[in-house]
Amino acid sequence: MIDLLTLEAYSNELLAVDDFDDYCPNGLQIEAGDRVTRLMVGVTACQALIDAAHEWQADLLLVHHGYFWKGEPAPIRGMKGQRIASLIRGGISLLAYHLPLDAHGVYGNNAQLGESLGFAGESDSNHSNGLIWSATLDEPMTSEVLSGRISRELGREPLHIPGHQRPYRRIGWCTGAAQSYLETAAAMGLDAFISGEISEPTVHLAREMGIDYFAAGHHATERFGVQALGRHLAERFKLEYQFADIDNPV
Repeated sequence: MIDLLTLEAYSNELLAVDDFDDYCPNGLQIEAGDRVTRLMVGVTACQALIDAAHEWQADLLLVHHGYFWKGEPAPIRGMKGQRIASLIRGGISLLAYHLPLDAHGVYGNNAQLGESLGFAGESDSNHSNGLIWSATLDEPMTSEVLSGRISRELGREPLHIPGHQRPYRRIGWCTGAAQSYLETAAAMGLDAFISGEISEPTVHLAREMGIDYFAAGHHATERFGVQALGRHLAERFKLEYQFADIDNPV
């Protein structure tokens, strides 16, 4: 058991939340209790994940996608009100980390995705605030091999947009909705770039800039960081821990 605010303070410092100008508040978003024994982890604080937390009798829900995004309506009503009411009624607090969890060098989504794909990568602080990670391969890799590796590790086949025919020597990635970084990835001299989502312009950018693009799924690419952070917190503070993977094809 750990005091909720002690756990939040530790997590905030670990992830350096004050270094980020994010689209949402990072840290404790819903305070529904003061002690944590059971920690449930998931990608997005949807109703299905909250229901799973209720069933497991969790004290704290840790997610990557929480609430209170910039530009969203402020009133707590409708679906938003139902979700928050469900958390409070169940005594389940909500802890959410967005960009700080993407960027962390050990527990972050990008670090963990690279590790799962077998790439000894690192972030480049000169591009996209360090959110783009890249690796130089010892041996060149074909698109078929990379696609197969992504499919195997993420459990889904990526959408591959070819931009050239050469083998890959430098591969980059940024999880989630980072298709807008494709031009930056091309300027970095990467042969292939992996992210979660794809937009209509992405296809033309890849073809015209000569870089292969792999859309591997927003949810699928962002399952790793929150699990790594959750396991770390559970081990450090001796908490019961469970990851709930609510399926999302996007």
